[in-house]
Amino acid sequence: MVIEIIKGLATTFKHIFQPRLTVQYPEEKREVRPRFKGRHVLKRYDNGLEKCIGCSLCAAACPADAIFVEASENTDKVRYSPGERYASVYEINMLRCIFCGYCEDACPTEAIVLEHEYALSYLDRESAIYVKDKLLVTTELEDLITPMEVEPGAFDRAIPDMENPD
Repeated sequence: MVIEIIKGLATTFKHIFQPRLTVQYPEEKREVRPRFKGRHVLKRYDNGLEKCIGCSLCAAACPADAIFVEASENTDKVRYSPGERYASVYEINMLRCIFCGYCEDACPTEAIVLEHEYALSYLDRESAIYVKDKLLVTTELEDLITPMEVEPGAFDRAIPDMENPD
């Protein structure tokens, strides 16, 4: 019995002189690993158009059925994305999301990305549903926001080259 107490004290004394691993959250925040999957964001091209083309592949790949996408058609008067369609409704239920990253892998335009933000809290269920306005990345230039009005046939010049992205 005394031997077990001595073994326990030896373990305690061994760990006293090692650096602490505890972080005083929220005052101190740990750096996340490069492959950490946190809060979702919808990306834009440099010209302000949304990368999401409303294909719903992210919703199909989601094992928790947490994503809902409703697509609409682009016109020259109202252009949201470079494709024929855009996501008029894009919702992620963060209470159902398991942060697996399948939506990010399934996206052909790399529109949905899981960033490194991990401080997600909600006061009610409705605030846990991220709508498109909450997910879209804000652009630095105010005139490059969607919807845009583009001359007929001229939107091709404003769209990045989809076949040869550099």
